[in-house]
Amino acid sequence: MGSKSFGLGRGGAMLALPLVAVLLSGCGSKANNDTFDLSLTPVASSADSAKARQILVPEPTALKSLDSEQVVVRVSPSEIRYLGNSQWGDRLPRIVQSKLVQAFENTGKLGGVGKPGQGLAIDYQVVTDIRAFEVNASSPKAAVVEISVKILNDRNGSVRAQNVFRATVPVSGEDNATFIAGINRAFAKVGADIVDWTLKSI
Repeated sequence: MGSKSFGLGRGGAMLALPLVAVLLSGCGSKANNDTFDLSLTPVASSADSAKARQILVPEPTALKSLDSEQVVVRVSPSEIRYLGNSQWGDRLPRIVQSKLVQAFENTGKLGGVGKPGQGLAIDYQVVTDIRAFEVNASSPKAAVVEISVKILNDRNGSVRAQNVFRATVPVSGEDNATFIAGINRAFAKVGADIVDWTLKSI
């Protein structure tokens, strides 16, 4: 699997035709990269309140290609490149973990939500694995986010429920901001589905 830099112009224009972009020799200077964050809108869940439940959200697992600050662009089933002049504000799994914790907290339906090390008496762990978090640059272009989730009973280690959540969002345009916006929309859909499903499962 390749892992080259997928260079796009900082002004928004592709430096060459789609998929024939200039490749950067490395990941570029981080000081000059545009830095992006993710967002999750408040989740309107129809699940009953679970004030008696406290959950733990560990950092998601991910392949090395996703466990970084780089933004992945898939140019073929077997090759990825990284979006030039762009980076996430932190390692992707840490951002996803933080946004999921915030989304669970914002529902107001749980007794507590925490990360490992915060000392909560946990009922369930929401264990996630990031399987895809990228722009697929083949025609038609689309942002793809896929995350698998297991709800573990923290008392006995049994799996309460498991599911895979995937969203594909069309992407039009070639500039970095458009690519990031597409990924963000796909993540917003997946994240909202994870929160709603978890609340209904516990």
